[in-house]
Amino acid sequence: MIEIPKGYYFCSTAAGLKYTGRDDLGFIGSAKPAAAGGIFTQNRFQAAPVIVAKEIIAAGDTVSGILVNAGQANACTGEEGLDDCRLSLDLLAEALGLEKKSILPASTGVIGDPLPMDRFEQALQGLAQSRTAAGPLDVAKSMLTTDSFPKLAWRKLTIAGAEVRVLGMAKGSGMICPNMATMLSFILLDADLAPDLLQNILTDAGRATYNRITVDGDTSTNDCVLALANGSSGVSIDGSRLPELQAAFTDVCRELSAMLIQDAEGGTKTIRILVQEAEDPAQADDAARTVAHSPLVKTAMYGQDPNWGRIVAALGRSRAAFDPGSVSIAFGERPVFIRGRPVRADLDLLLKPLLTSDSITIRIRLGAGEAEAAVLTSDLSPEYVSINADYRS
Repeated sequence: MIEIPKGYYFCSTAAGLKYTGRDDLGFIGSAKPAAAGGIFTQNRFQAAPVIVAKEIIAAGDTVSGILVNAGQANACTGEEGLDDCRLSLDLLAEALGLEKKSILPASTGVIGDPLPMDRFEQALQGLAQSRTAAGPLDVAKSMLTTDSFPKLAWRKLTIAGAEVRVLGMAKGSGMICPNMATMLSFILLDADLAPDLLQNILTDAGRATYNRITVDGDTSTNDCVLALANGSSGVSIDGSRLPELQAAFTDVCRELSAMLIQDAEGGTKTIRILVQEAEDPAQADDAARTVAHSPLVKTAMYGQDPNWGRIVAALGRSRAAFDPGSVSIAFGERPVFIRGRPVRADLDLLLKPLLTSDSITIRIRLGAGEAEAAVLTSDLSPEYVSINADYRS
């Protein structure tokens, strides 16, 4: 059973913004004014809802909820897109009896497509009426695009003798790359938390989770993770209690991140690239990302081919400093390349059980230091090409 934080309500409706026969407009509301935090795409082309949400969070005011739509990204739509985004929030605030400029927007869909404001306005009554019947799963479903399943994770913990709950949801399966992994995600807490502390928790969690996954090396225009804390549990969080909450919050984000890779467009495998013995963390990170982004490595994993040559080739073009004669690679616990030399064995036979599984770890030791980093990625299949070739259809 989903553990819902106190003081939140959920709405969703089939607005017909793009999809038929399913909900495509959702709202998460807080009964009490909530502190808000956000992390956003680093893409220079930032969608209207990203720009507006950043403005609202930067103002430091409390918020009443999050509005999300699927179908249109409202990105690269100019001043008209910004006007439509702001108008959609004002119309929703009026329909739900909320203060204007207290709602955070998020959109996902085709870049360049504006919001169909006529259909949005017509859907507001149905969205408001769904408040008594909808739950977090309904909102998670309403924001799906090419996803094959909704993504929810939650934790509860006891702080100062009282229960605190954390609930997260996410969408995303393609156009996912670190630098704020491409997706939408919303994290709800019922603890009382100052905005700066909430932002710190979110930033730290994002760095360790959402920014360590990649499907295809593409960063979108609409990426955002929004967090709300409304204090409905009655538990106030200060510096001494922060580590407990940080751990639960990060666990939720980590679980959602893993689901995003599990649901990668056309993906059949989750692949963990672990780089160890690098000179420093930045070099370990760069080496791991270079291998994780390589289409040759990813297609080899789809083909169940233990082609370590593609891994060393990717490493060789990374910015990590190392002596090639010191590098070792293992698939799972099975070495395939030791200190610059191949292992002579029937790797196809020995690695078949691992390569046919849906989860693989590739362990790389650079022999250059003590730093390490890991990135979670997926394989690359013909279905990925098919999904994205037909995305606008």
